[in-house]
Amino acid sequence: MLLVLYLVMAKDVGNLYQILEGLYGKYNHKKFIPPDPLQFVYRYNRKADMEIAGFLAAMFAYGAVEQIEKFLAALLGQMGDKCASFLQNFSKNDKKLFENLKYRFNTTEDIVNLLSVLKKTLNKFGSLENLFLAGYNNSDENIIPAAAKFIRALTPANNSPGLKFLLSDPANGGTCKRLFLFLRWMIRNDEVDAGLWKTIDKSKLVAPVDVHIGRLSRILGLHDKKTINLKTALEITAGLRKINPADPIKYDFALCRIGILENCTGRKNPYCPNCELAKFCV
Repeated sequence: MLLVLYLVMAKDVGNLYQILEGLYGKYNHKKFIPPDPLQFVYRYNRKADMEIAGFLAAMFAYGAVEQIEKFLAALLGQMGDKCASFLQNFSKNDKKLFENLKYRFNTTEDIVNLLSVLKKTLNKFGSLENLFLAGYNNSDENIIPAAAKFIRALTPANNSPGLKFLLSDPANGGTCKRLFLFLRWMIRNDEVDAGLWKTIDKSKLVAPVDVHIGRLSRILGLHDKKTINLKTALEITAGLRKINPADPIKYDFALCRIGILENCTGRKNPYCPNCELAKFCV
């Protein structure tokens, strides 16, 4: 932790803040959301449907973006215009709608079991937000304790390996990138993030670290780890919190665009001379 804060200070917090704000202003717009899975949240107007679409989109946000888009379009397409209502009334007959639907590590059974879990949650708590709030304590240092309780409440007793992969528990030490991504979408509120959950402090969010964020955060001096895990995500978050204490995950979407839209791989490419982070990239 001390090393991270030292590295951030060495890069000059004020300078980094200005650069990240510039990236936020450049990329943090709805027109840049596709092909991000977040796009599926905005295909709905009701909060209940947006929340469910966001959860499913985040949980299956692994693999190539084209595959993710195709799968989520098929999954949500079977659930109709009101996916929350569909889940609340999910029945044995509805399971037939998904009998040919699979996605990479996840079988049809995994998908159906996840939908069944969501049905029970909605009928008991009314929303995923209410389930999350049941385990949330504003005095916690960050969102992790509540996130762990949230995942455990969603995890069925007969948990399959595929469902265990989808419902990643922070207690296991993984980055839980997809879970923290969903929480970013739900808790932050701007042109990109939906901000459906109004009572949770966004300063407690943890960075959803994927390959792009891991690489760029290392370039910025926010971590020096070769292995990306939950500890790395917390170090990155600590560095970002030094730059923006009230909203440390504000720059996540914009930084990802450098990887996704500008094809940054940490090696030279045609965008490098124009990259705002070039001065940090050795």
